Formats: sequence, C-alpha cells, structure tokens
Amino acid sequence: MSERIPLAGVIGSPIGHSKSPAVHGYWLKSLGLRGHYIPMQVSHSDLPQVIRTLPKMGFVGLNVTLPHKEAVLSLADLVTDRASLIGAANTLIFREDGKVHADNTDGYGFLANLRQNAPGWDPKAGPAAVFGAGGASRAVITALIDAGVSEIRLSNRGRARADALRSEFGPKITVVDWVKAGTILEGAATVVNTTSLGMVGKPEFRVPLDGIEPGAVVNDLVYAPLRTDFLDRAEARGARIVDGLGMLLHQAVPGFERWFGTRPLVDDALRDAALSA
Repeated sequence: MSERIPLAGVIGSPIGHSKSPAVHGYWLKSLGLRGHYIPMQVSHSDLPQVIRTLPKMGFVGLNVTLPHKEAVLSLADLVTDRASLIGAANTLIFREDGKVHADNTDGYGFLANLRQNAPGWDPKAGPAAVFGAGGASRAVITALIDAGVSEIRLSNRGRARADALRSEFGPKITVVDWVKAGTILEGAATVVNTTSLGMVGKPEFRVPLDGIEPGAVVNDLVYAPLRTDFLDRAEARGARIVDGLGMLLHQAVPGFERWFGTRPLVDDALRDAALSA
C-alpha cells in the first residue's frame, strides 16, 4: 500500500482548452491503470520551481504546451536530438535518478496520424508542400525528412522565418514567397498546413488550392474546427484529407507509455473522448 500512485499532467498558460486530460484520462480508465493526469496553469516565472518540485510530489512526467515548450529545454538535464533540432519539448520524463528528460513527440504524432488515416501514404512519392514556419512546422519538417521526403517546398507569411529554416535544414527546403504560396502545390504528394489560419477565431486560409494533385495526401494541423475549409477545398480537388486531431492523439502515446508502463491505442473511442472534452 506504500507504493506511490504515478502522477502526470500538462502545464501551460492558458491550459483550460487542453484536450490532453481527456485523452490520458480515457486511457487510464479504459486500461484499468492506477494513476492520475492533471492540467496545471503555470506562469513563466514559476516554471523552474514547478519543474524542480513536481517530481518530489510523485509526478513521473509532464506534457508541455504553450508558452513553455522552448523554455523547458534549458531546465532539462537530458534533451533528445529531435527536441534539440526542433528547438522545443512537449514531453518531460522525471527519471528515478532525479534527472529531467526532455523529448518532442510532435513529429512522431504527425507521421502516425498520416499512416493511420491515409493508408499507403508514401513519403517518397513526391515533394511535400508545407505552409507555415513556426514550431509546428519545425516538427513536421524534421519528421518529413526523417521519413524520406526528398524535397520540401515551404511558404510562410513572413519570409524571414522560412529562410531561417532553409538555412538550418539545408537544400531539401525550397522557400516561396507567401504571395506565390499556391505554386508549391503543383506536383506535391503531401501537403500540410501548420499555420493557425482557419482555426476558430483566426483568419481563414485563403491561399488558392487549385494546384493540389488528385490523390495527394493533405493534412491540416488545425483541429478546431475538425473539418476546416482548407480540408474541404482540398477534398474537392480529389485529395485524401487528414484532420489534425490524430496528431494530438498520437503524440500523446510515447509519454503515456513511459509514465504509466503501458502503450495505449489511438482508436475511434479515444477520438470521441477527445472531441467531447
């Protein structure tokens, strides 16, 4: 009876919108595991103290969301290569030896979502077109390169950030000005919107999608709304569309497995639990 019940959670500011408690709570209940997953609003100034204190309270790890995904890297003792390359961490593991291990599972979640919801997706089938050059874009680009995509066409509303990614990731990246963003679609086998355009409360995604190839796999990382205008227009062009919720669900799998000792499944019941949160 003296064995500690493992605790995990998600930290951010704000945190009330997070679907992570519903996802992990569903897994804990459906798998019959001991443990709890708690949402916690944490300010930037309190972040170092929180990271030092939670392991002493029985926490085995955390998910990290905005605005702390970059800051936690400097607070970790160990950082995975992919988290370093992306420049952000979304998963912390509090090890038994007292060290904090930081990882980024967004790229894993992105690829797992495509493979589950676009069966037969082939990263080597042709170029990828990516809209946006923020943190999510970095994770997507890293994952696409690792998966074997030979060319990534990138367009961002501010060109400087896209050029910075080109300098960092090398000649596989081709940058196109936003005013010509629609041209990156011609011949692209994979298309990804990593911007917030089309999200509830944000401006619409207005780039022309006439260049989308029939049969291309098109993914929008936005999941509120689940079915965006971007996806509707892509499907009308004959594309195979994948919504953004699956990435959120799949990126949670590695952390849950490390914290609670069981690898969970991403299925329709989990999607329903997340959507009802």
